Amino acid sequence: MSEEERKAKDKADREREAAEQVALPYKWTQLLGEVDVNVPVPKGTRGRNLIVDIQKKRLSVGLKGAQDKILEGELCKEIKKEDSTWTLEDDVILIHLEKLNQQQWWENVLTHHPKIDTTKIEPTDSKLSDLDGETRGMVEKMMFDNQQKQMGKPTSDELKKMEALKKFQAAHPELDFSNAKIS
Repeated sequence: MSEEERKAKDKADREREAAEQVALPYKWTQLLGEVDVNVPVPKGTRGRNLIVDIQKKRLSVGLKGAQDKILEGELCKEIKKEDSTWTLEDDVILIHLEKLNQQQWWENVLTHHPKIDTTKIEPTDSKLSDLDGETRGMVEKMMFDNQQKQMGKPTSDELKKMEALKKFQAAHPELDFSNAKIS
């Protein structure tokens, strides 16, 4: 497939995808760790008129007394039920779903709905402050070690070994470490 054919196919795929998404009874967006679903409801609908059921692997939204649900089905992936919420604002149900696997893009919200091509997603830039403490520490250590290597200086692990050797030498001045090689 030529570059031109590939671009035309990608454009056609995006247009088809957009048309399929517009036809859904909701609009949705996602970040790596969460999915937000906006479901329009009739003007004047109150929270007490709604039935919203968020389960680990299922989602159901409907109006009390209505025969058909607005949406109902199996979620694309599992969520953290206890961290997922919904509210009603300006005749739109705002559903916030916390993904269980926060390192994976969803192809759709409900498994029976059209899929999007997740390989075409361009994630927003993230900041170190967005990461949890352990991950942030690991990333900062990797960045420090990379900087040190580029300058020809010891990495954090090498610095730890050198510090341990200095402490041992101080504790045992009678030993000769002049030919010691630390690896």
